[in-house]
Amino acid sequence: MRIGELSKRTGVSPRSLRYYEDQGLLTSSRSDSGQRHYADTAVQRVSLIRQLFGAGMSSRVIATVLPCVDIPDDLGVAEETFTAMMRERERIDTDVAHLIETRDALDALIKVNRRHRAELSTAPEAVAQST
Repeated sequence: MRIGELSKRTGVSPRSLRYYEDQGLLTSSRSDSGQRHYADTAVQRVSLIRQLFGAGMSSRVIATVLPCVDIPDDLGVAEETFTAMMRERERIDTDVAHLIETRDALDALIKVNRRHRAELSTAPEAVAQST
């Protein structure tokens, strides 16, 4: 299939598909006129790539992980991929911990703001202005 059809079937722009190819995440063959042609399996491949990007992985990490899909019976590839996946998991754990800290800090500010708003709404000036 050509790039337009792959784009339509996956919901990924042709520009992104070209980027995936430039990064070594996706391959195509070329016609005599230079048009890209993708195998039917490219639809699943693009879906996996999108999933990995959605998990916050960079194209560099995705390129490290994908050989495990392409060459599943190679122990060396499996070991290298495992190491990359563990690094990514640690990165995600760190990001989650940071987000939890940020949320907790925001919760503390919200609590202070609620008290402040309640105090303002019962202050004599606020009561006088509302009547």
